[in-house]
Amino acid sequence: MKLYFAPLACSMSARIALYEANLPADFVQVDLKHKRTVDGHEFATINPMGQVPTLELDDGTVITENTAVLQYLAALSSTAALAPSEPKQRAELHQWLGFIATELHKAIFVTLLDSKASEEVKAYARDKVDLRMRALERHLRGRDYLLDKFSIADAYLTTILNWASATHVDLTQWPSVAAYQARMMQRPSIRRALSEEFAMYKEELARRQA
Repeated sequence: MKLYFAPLACSMSARIALYEANLPADFVQVDLKHKRTVDGHEFATINPMGQVPTLELDDGTVITENTAVLQYLAALSSTAALAPSEPKQRAELHQWLGFIATELHKAIFVTLLDSKASEEVKAYARDKVDLRMRALERHLRGRDYLLDKFSIADAYLTTILNWASATHVDLTQWPSVAAYQARMMQRPSIRRALSEEFAMYKEELARRQA
């Protein structure tokens, strides 16, 4: 299978899941600005929305949307246990995946990272930060993970919180969130994914400036 990704984008969570589960995959980098893969193919032929992550299976099936990709990868592994099977725990996983996707990823960070967004629009997004981070702070207090153990929700949350420094969101305002992120950054799968994608991100910036 192929994972279409962009360095340090939300697709990094799928890379983390693949490393956690020790699943093989080919990684295809996408230039999101031009909607092309780095080897020159039109990405729209794979995903008309032009978004990552996109997972292409060996039989040609294409899976889009990060929460769907993550759950598919979790289902492939019988050993990593990246998603619970018990109904209440499964519902909690869906709850956190939804929270991360809608309340953090889309409601806050997409806007703050958008160079075309006006300062008024970004201020509107910043007004949403504290309420959502306080909810996360309450939940993470005294906990190591979002659920009882590491899951795809942690892979997603860690990826999104990694954008905090780039958007001047000071996580130390919420000590449990900051401590959680610091712990996650020491996890081998996350350290590996972040190191690899940061190097690719710098290469991408250099290509654009050349």
